[in-house]
Amino acid sequence: MGTQILDISPVGRVEGDLDVRVEIEDGQVVNAWTHAELFRGFEVILRGKDPQAGLIVTPRVCGICGASHLTSAAWALDTAWGTEVPRNAILARNLGQLAETLQSIPRYFYGLFAIDLTHEKYRHSPYYPEAVKRFSAFTGKSYEKGITLSAKPVEIYALFGGQWPHSSYMVPGGVMCAPTLTDVTRAWSILEFFRRNWIEEVWLGCSLERYEEIRTYDDFMAWLNEKPEHWNSDLGLYWRMGLDIGLDKFGAGVGRYISWGYLPHETKYQKPTIENRNSAMIMKGGVYDSFSDTHTAMNQEFVRENMTHSWYEESETDIHPLDRTTKPSPNNKKDFNNAYSWSTAVLHQNQGRLEAGPLARQLVAGGKHGESWQHRDEFILDVFKKMRGANVHLRQLARMHEIVKLYRQAEHCLREFRLNDDWYIKPTEKDGRGWGATEAARGALCHWIDVQGGKIKNYQIITPGNWNIGPRDSQGMRGPIEEALIGTPVQNPTDPIEVGHVARSFDSCLVCTVHAHDAKTGEELARFRTA
Repeated sequence: MGTQILDISPVGRVEGDLDVRVEIEDGQVVNAWTHAELFRGFEVILRGKDPQAGLIVTPRVCGICGASHLTSAAWALDTAWGTEVPRNAILARNLGQLAETLQSIPRYFYGLFAIDLTHEKYRHSPYYPEAVKRFSAFTGKSYEKGITLSAKPVEIYALFGGQWPHSSYMVPGGVMCAPTLTDVTRAWSILEFFRRNWIEEVWLGCSLERYEEIRTYDDFMAWLNEKPEHWNSDLGLYWRMGLDIGLDKFGAGVGRYISWGYLPHETKYQKPTIENRNSAMIMKGGVYDSFSDTHTAMNQEFVRENMTHSWYEESETDIHPLDRTTKPSPNNKKDFNNAYSWSTAVLHQNQGRLEAGPLARQLVAGGKHGESWQHRDEFILDVFKKMRGANVHLRQLARMHEIVKLYRQAEHCLREFRLNDDWYIKPTEKDGRGWGATEAARGALCHWIDVQGGKIKNYQIITPGNWNIGPRDSQGMRGPIEEALIGTPVQNPTDPIEVGHVARSFDSCLVCTVHAHDAKTGEELARFRTA
């Protein structure tokens, strides 16, 4: 049988519509293209605006990661203006982002990924009946509880930020809130409710303290078999079924990983600069190269964007984001030999294409680089090595593994507030360049700002989607999702659920019904649900 071309349009994500084209030979993907179909132009919108406009505009980039954009925008201005940020404000910023990510994790797993486990392709798995009972959309008992309780953490965000989503309570020099003891006490009760009723009861089947004892793959397997409650937890069911249906067999990707690090330490980053950021993050950043098994520090100066295969009238050479002009091309016709995406190809100047996301964060967290006090966790790195690399299955474990450590950091924020201390120190506005970065739920996010004459001369944003969904670069190297699709088995080309597995393992996070169609005739082959 010859090569078959399959277009899936769209496979969605929050930042916009994602289309995927794959070539299939002998039941496997042999080539792939990912193309972002929606130009939103926030960089163009902000040009010429007041420097603080980004605090209002950028949280609207994403409906589920607004806190990550807000914190990046605030830190970008902090570094540009040389502000001082009080201890309470750093904790309040961290708590907002933590609450949002705690919300995102179960919502993603149940609402976007686990539904795939109820696909009829897997009806012969011994775990299928239980998966249907728990993970079916809207009717599954775990689906309903996970989606419902995922709303609880953002109640904490609303206590501090006034609303969720799209709050702008983080500002240069601090935060625009002064919570009371009642607010903090209420936040504690919400956090505890989330822990007792979902994390421990449904997801883990054990206490946080017991799960925190896991350090290696062998520890994890021992935990899994230790008690029926562990075996029958949602984590236990997912892990067993994922192996049974082969989710560990495909979706490898580019083999190099980036994390900016996140959660600035409340006393170590009160006078933020770009240069001292790496050594002030609780969750350290860096790059992990699995081919050499090495960890190195990440520097924003190494970031490059390439527009060879993107719809922009800009240089095709690799340039730093702040050197971009962001000139969208009116000719956005797909040409897979030339331009085919609104996303740029983002890369490291020396190490090439990098994967962002929870797996990347956890692989970086396992490194010995960084400061001795910074968080270190070798569990996912050990599983990665035991499984001989990345795959669809491991990306889910890495994402869900974060829930416990993020919960602990939220506890830390609430415990460390000093309610009578400062929450805001008025900054002095001035011209300059700034950079703010964090780890959104979906991966490495950063904002650059160039202020001249009291206005924004240039504003640039690199999202996790830019890293993962970007097209080929000038060397023809595929982006992370494009590369991860290579080798994916496709049992039924009219219902390519496996392609959806790979895309969603990176959290391409729009739940939608899509169509498969013939690339030449446009004829609909089948209608299928990819989430």
